[in-house]
Amino acid sequence: MENKVLYVRLPCNPIFPIGVVYLADHVHKLFPKVEQRIFDLGAVPPLDYRTALDNCIDKFRPNLLVFSWRDIQIYAPVGGRGGNPLQNAFEFYYAKNPLIKLRGAVGGLRLAASYYTELWRNIGLIKQGLKRAKVYRPETRAVIGGGAVSVFYEQLGRSLPTGTIVSVGEGEVLLERLILGEDFRDQRCYVVGETSPRDRLIHEKPAPIEKTACDYDYINSIWPEFVYYLQDQDFYIGVQTKRGCPHNCCYCVYTVIEGKQVRINPADEVVAEMKQLYARGIRNFWFTDAQFIPARKYIDDAVELLQKILDAGMDDIYWAAYIRADNLTPQLCELMAKTGMNYFEIGITSGSQELVRKMRMGYNLRVVLENCRDLKAAGFNDLVSVNYSFNVIDETYETIRQTIAYHRELEKIFGAEKVEPAIFFIGLQPHTHLEDYAFEKDILKPGYDPMSLMPWTARKLLWNPEPLGSFFGEVCLEAWQRNPNDFGREVMAILEEKLGCAELNEALSAPIVSEKNQKHLARVN
Repeated sequence: MENKVLYVRLPCNPIFPIGVVYLADHVHKLFPKVEQRIFDLGAVPPLDYRTALDNCIDKFRPNLLVFSWRDIQIYAPVGGRGGNPLQNAFEFYYAKNPLIKLRGAVGGLRLAASYYTELWRNIGLIKQGLKRAKVYRPETRAVIGGGAVSVFYEQLGRSLPTGTIVSVGEGEVLLERLILGEDFRDQRCYVVGETSPRDRLIHEKPAPIEKTACDYDYINSIWPEFVYYLQDQDFYIGVQTKRGCPHNCCYCVYTVIEGKQVRINPADEVVAEMKQLYARGIRNFWFTDAQFIPARKYIDDAVELLQKILDAGMDDIYWAAYIRADNLTPQLCELMAKTGMNYFEIGITSGSQELVRKMRMGYNLRVVLENCRDLKAAGFNDLVSVNYSFNVIDETYETIRQTIAYHRELEKIFGAEKVEPAIFFIGLQPHTHLEDYAFEKDILKPGYDPMSLMPWTARKLLWNPEPLGSFFGEVCLEAWQRNPNDFGREVMAILEEKLGCAELNEALSAPIVSEKNQKHLARVN
């Protein structure tokens, strides 16, 4: 019988499901006769999940089910499952008022209940879908992949049906092999109940695939929910311009999931893809790369892309991305402003060059400031989100003062109302340098469950260790009390009230750290 592939995007926030879209496009280009269907549970009301999934399988009758699971870990400073997870945790762990502590405990219980309910629900949907599909085609196989799976692939396998193929990272070649009936076990995957994940599976290199423009006429024909993402003109549609990240930031798992080899999508193909979306009325684009300009060697590629966007006549678009601002040039800044960049995020983590170096982020904070001035001079006058992750490694009161000084300088450049400090506390993830550091410092023990939300585990995974953990907890609690709608700016204000502000030059200089002091962060390559 013919191959029929059903992509099931498991429920998550309404974010454009670019992963399954690109997979379906890739398969269609290689196997145009293979029938495919995208079924997006993100566009289905929760009470209808099970019925809608059954109805879709009954009509389509696939022999290959590809489940995409985007989110699991929930440590974030924003509203989510049942409330603000960071606020719940900090109220429970750090509040002195017993009523506030109780509120945090109740919020945490709701959060935990919601979290585990989602886990069981998604696993249940996978089992339900596979069982239903086997009624029509007993040979049906299930593949599960996506961001959540790539991080927690070892833990998830314990709950999935025997025979499920767990895919880590990119899955194009894996699907090719499955459709052709060829052996696939050399890919970044394992089969539940039949094989175990290879040691360091996530660190294996992804296949070097050159991407061409997504065929959105075809995608529209196999994805009835596509129109859902075209209705709101404020919605950003994802477009990928490259894969891979060459950096070693101590807490980030991108560099192992996508690989260190940066693979550039040809600019003509990216523009051709954008033009298809543009013709459908899309004017807001999000470049979904790990970093839009990951290193200086890729500046010319970014220049080429932005110039071709201008040449294509798309002069009324807006776009946003994660950007390493140390890689900007005056030419690139001008093109960014001309092509409509209206928002970008800088994940500098700290405004202290000393800590940036210790976290292996590769930033020169002085260069970042110089380039931000060039961007402002080029006409950029929109929002900048600056991600700060306090208390990651060797934070002190002095490095906090340096971060305040750095942030105030960014405000001078762009305007205080345009610079939004996003305050994060790292959710420790497997396969990162920070996990190695936690093992070395006896903060975590090998064999711990990174998916656990039990208080004794969650407090360690929500990275805010003493001696400064309680201090940051109290500062954040005060910020939520004073101005919950502008949490980030309030945190910076309270920190400055309590600690003062360093001289900017202190933030921009860093002592040379000896190799001995750095070796605990140098294991994972």
